[in-house]
Formats: sequence, structure tokens, C-alpha cells
Amino acid sequence: MKGYMSNDNGEIIIENEVIAQYAGHAALGCFGIVGMATISMRDGIAKLLKGDSISKGVNVEIDEANNLSIDFHIIVAYGVSISTVCDNLINTVRYSVEEMTGLPVKAINIFVEGVRVID
Repeated sequence: MKGYMSNDNGEIIIENEVIAQYAGHAALGCFGIVGMATISMRDGIAKLLKGDSISKGVNVEIDEANNLSIDFHIIVAYGVSISTVCDNLINTVRYSVEEMTGLPVKAINIFVEGVRVID
């Protein structure tokens, strides 16, 4: 299902991929997040995503009531508080996505797939 809004001028439809890209970039701006991750089904190893493939670490679902649920697969920096990083990510992404789309964010689920040392 796609995100939609109606107004006096017509209807606006937002693709899930657009929301995923925007949410991914908002998440990367949060302190302590190294990047998005994808899990290789073959060997079960998390891989760091770069550039335009960032949305592969983000899954967006929209229910019948037009509420968003966003799943993040992230890699965090070594030595930071994971709970603090996740709280920051939730607040930042919820605000950014709701402001950009006008759609309410019902849930943000975070899966920490790995830890990396930052140089």
C-alpha cells in the first residue's frame, strides 16, 4: 500500500521507497549510527550499505488507516550507548518523516545488526 493524502486540489500518493530513502538519510544524521545494514541470506552476515542502496536497510509499511511502520537495520559506532542512539533515531526520524509526508508514524522498530569502530 502507498501513502496517500487528499486535498482540494487532488490526491497525493507517496511511494514507500521515497519514504524509506528519506527516513534512511534522516537516520544517518543521528549521532552514533555508522550506517544501514543488510543481512546476507546465504551466510547471515550484516553488510554495511552505502550510497543509493541505503533504503535496503529500511522497510516501510503503510496500513489501511494510512499509518507508517518503519523498520531500521543499523550498524552503530563502538563505545556509544545503543539505547541513547536508538532513542535519538526514533525521535529524529518520527519528526522528519511526519513533517515531510504529513502521515503519522505508528511504530519505529530498530534492529542493531552490528557494531563498528570509527576511525
